Amino acid sequence: MSPGAVASGRENMSAARWPTMGADANIGTRVHSFDFSTDGLPRKDQFAAWRASWAAAFDLTELESGPKTFSGRQKVWDLGGLAFSRVHTDELAFAGLAGHVRREPLDHWLLTLFVNGRSTTLADNDRLDGRTGAVQLHPLGRVFEGTVSQSDILMLFVPRDLCREMTHVLDAAAFSRLEGAMGRIFADYMVSLARRLPRLEASDASQVVATTRAMLLACVAPSPDRLEEAGNMIANVLLERARRYIQANLHDPELGARGLLRELGVSRSRLYRLFEPSGGVMHYIQRRRLLAAHSMLADANNRRRIFEIAESCCFADGADFSRAFRREFGCSPSDVRAGTAHVVPDWKHGEFDEEGAPAQRLNTLLRRLQG
Repeated sequence: MSPGAVASGRENMSAARWPTMGADANIGTRVHSFDFSTDGLPRKDQFAAWRASWAAAFDLTELESGPKTFSGRQKVWDLGGLAFSRVHTDELAFAGLAGHVRREPLDHWLLTLFVNGRSTTLADNDRLDGRTGAVQLHPLGRVFEGTVSQSDILMLFVPRDLCREMTHVLDAAAFSRLEGAMGRIFADYMVSLARRLPRLEASDASQVVATTRAMLLACVAPSPDRLEEAGNMIANVLLERARRYIQANLHDPELGARGLLRELGVSRSRLYRLFEPSGGVMHYIQRRRLLAAHSMLADANNRRRIFEIAESCCFADGADFSRAFRREFGCSPSDVRAGTAHVVPDWKHGEFDEEGAPAQRLNTLLRRLQG
């Protein structure tokens, strides 16, 4: 499997951010996609089938220490100008096809994000150790080899022609991680794609390709124009990460702008602009705390006293908590606890050829993207 991984040690990519590898059927005008799995094959055929399914991109080798059965699953979306894949693989060794006398390598760039697992890639005299959470960039037209552990991986195949004017910048970033704030933003963007692609309409695919291209260029070669082009998506990714951070630290009395600035790696003015539609950072945090308190008060199994719930949501003064609660929900905390308030909190946030063997569909798609 591709080299890959990398981490942001900042957060654990949990199952909530990693959709299950179900067989999502294409419905109506959904983006073309396909699945392949070795799980139903005889043991003697499993690895050979997995190796064949990636033959256009890599040469895979089974490790001597590998499992008795080999599990490999892939879900691939054909976006027209890009291919995006969600992959589970058992441990194996991989190598690029450059240098193979009888095999012509593709020249796509491959971006990989390990949701879990790790990898090691050797290229020229460099060693790249992959870890969970960050994005790595590999040119499939170069010589490389390595190993990967049992892993869940997001993979984005970018044809060279999609970013032809920036090939020198992307080539310079070969076999490296996308670091810094923009690297973290691109990792979150890939996770967002994995969650949304099963529901994406085919008519939206071209916009996704354009947005992905803008995000990639803003990440590897930021400039005012490129950052502006990708501005809306960058803001959305930053805001979603901020919301996750706030929810994870909701009961920490120290939660505030300072922690968010560290988490997002943005300027104070940028942070305030992100939360301006929500009334500001602290206003947003207070609303989330009030919503959490409402949920606890409405839970018949939660018998903590009202002032204990208020304290757990970082309200030190009971009277302040009651006033803020009534302003938000139009009723008192005791009304919710007694079940006499029937308010439901409403917090608003401001052509793929399918013929042929399933194991060969990714190979067909990648060769088609080559042009």
